[in-house]
Amino acid sequence: MRRRLIKKLCMVFGPRLPRIWLILCLASVFVLIVFSSSSSSSSSSSSSFDSVTVTVKPDIYANYRRLKEQAITDYLDLTSLSSGSSNLKDLRLCGKEREHYVPCYNVSANLLTGFTNGDEFDRHCEVSQGEPYCLVRPPKDYKTPLSWPVGRDVIWNENVKITKDQFLSSGSMTKRLMLMEENQISFHSDDGLMFDGVKDYSHQVAEMIGLGSDTEFHQAGVRTVLDVGCGFGSFGAHLLSLKLMTVCMAAYELTGSQVQISLERGLPAIIGNFNSRQLPFPSLSYDMVHCAECGILWDAKDGLFLIEADRVLKPGGYFVLHGSSLSTKKGSMASPIEEFTRKICWTFIAQQEDTFIWQKTSDPQCYSSSMQGVIPPCREEREDLQSYYQPLASCVSGTTSKRWVPIQNRSSSSQITPAELELYGIQQDEFYEDFETSLSALRNYWSLLTPLIFSDHPKRPGDEDPLPPYNMIRNVMDMNAHYGGLNSAFLEEGKSVWVMNVVPIRAPNTNTLSVILDQGFAGVLHDWCEPFPTYPRTYDMLHANGLLSYLVSERCSITNLLLEMDRILRPEGWVVLSDEVGSIEKARMIATQIRWEARVIDLENGSDQRILVCQKPFVRK
Repeated sequence: MRRRLIKKLCMVFGPRLPRIWLILCLASVFVLIVFSSSSSSSSSSSSSFDSVTVTVKPDIYANYRRLKEQAITDYLDLTSLSSGSSNLKDLRLCGKEREHYVPCYNVSANLLTGFTNGDEFDRHCEVSQGEPYCLVRPPKDYKTPLSWPVGRDVIWNENVKITKDQFLSSGSMTKRLMLMEENQISFHSDDGLMFDGVKDYSHQVAEMIGLGSDTEFHQAGVRTVLDVGCGFGSFGAHLLSLKLMTVCMAAYELTGSQVQISLERGLPAIIGNFNSRQLPFPSLSYDMVHCAECGILWDAKDGLFLIEADRVLKPGGYFVLHGSSLSTKKGSMASPIEEFTRKICWTFIAQQEDTFIWQKTSDPQCYSSSMQGVIPPCREEREDLQSYYQPLASCVSGTTSKRWVPIQNRSSSSQITPAELELYGIQQDEFYEDFETSLSALRNYWSLLTPLIFSDHPKRPGDEDPLPPYNMIRNVMDMNAHYGGLNSAFLEEGKSVWVMNVVPIRAPNTNTLSVILDQGFAGVLHDWCEPFPTYPRTYDMLHANGLLSYLVSERCSITNLLLEMDRILRPEGWVVLSDEVGSIEKARMIATQIRWEARVIDLENGSDQRILVCQKPFVRK
């Protein structure tokens, strides 16, 4: 038996086999035997992963690495780990205090660093640098979220950081919650049982801007809404049912987080505030900014918060403010807000009880007129700055942008026209190629993932894709979104998901985020050399094409990136990375160290790209 093995090794490596190669190969064969035996006794998720790799169509993917190549790679990975060349050799699970940990929001550390006057509540990633590596663990009684759309209306209360007292005291309109059982939080669904009047409120806002019903928001040019201080997402959930992309945005909270609960429900949300820095969106991003009892003093800091709201609003867009503290007497609003909105060329259009609505001007010349010149337009060089946590500005942005198009004048279709692409300076071929490539890739990914995601819910005869509530992927992040091609592909395929399209701030063309938002999608600018502003376990699937090699070129850490992905990915969630061979191999090694189930897939078309598909385990071994 031994001679037969040596003879085979000689056929691979030549007749004169060096002793080191012999040792290497024997060690590799031993490792493969151990791996194969352990895989047979692994968890059900691992077994299902292996079963899928066998059934992938050969015309789409080639086989995995040849035995010799895989053995050498695994051996090198093991020697790298044992030699301590990786910073993760002592990686351990974080303590209980980090179950809901969000980097860059350490208020006590910010105070020690010297941040005051509210700035200590802002995002300060430089203060968090140098923190030790560890894997953020889920709470002890964490449970897999219920599948969509059931999971929108019922969540496990142990999955989020909120106490019963906080829950019972959250009585505002947009926090319409009731405790259904000991271990669940229930949100009223759209079945007519709207005790808090969210439907009535939405209908009221529509009437105030001159519509017959909230189903006509699209006719008024409203497709995207930034819901500031969104409660627990009830108003946003209703608008999403009307096909309006509504993004919840709220400040970082230690307990009872609005953003965490909204994401747990499968609703778009991001941490952010109007304290001292601009939001990570370009100018002219949203059709409506909504605030219901959001706790922001809009006339503070000489109106800088209202100027920032004006920056992200599109021409002709609406600013909706609801709150009992706004009225000084019936039929009037607090005078400082009233005076300042005139300075930024907003028209007050309606009031009903405690709800006030303004409309941003459609005329960019308004800001430079002698009557309204108190708040000047920004200089052109400031217009070109990437809006990534820049200090709040006391000037009006977007007035010279080619994208200054009133929302009432644009097509009701979400499709970007060739003429609009010219405004962004984007080639048509690049834009449409991004969609076609993403659509093709999505179909390939889905052929791999579908048997896993729906393994407990067999398809009925004739069904190509089980409909909700059998969809276990709802929150998707495209970490290098390009032109939003993956988002468009999901829509084309009829998948019941939403996508957070992230555009890296150092990308060659950050104008792509404007294209993404103008298609009615959710999106944000981000620096992937830093953590992402969200709570742990808030995304079901992470996707990135070309991000790893991009980070290498920027001298950022792939290790830090994968640890951050592990933090924001829910247990049993999926990662799909496409990149160059070297970057994928490094990512695969790190994925193994943080105990993901990982497989590298070779494309058959001779491409130098590889695909890394990973699943985060429910329990780490």
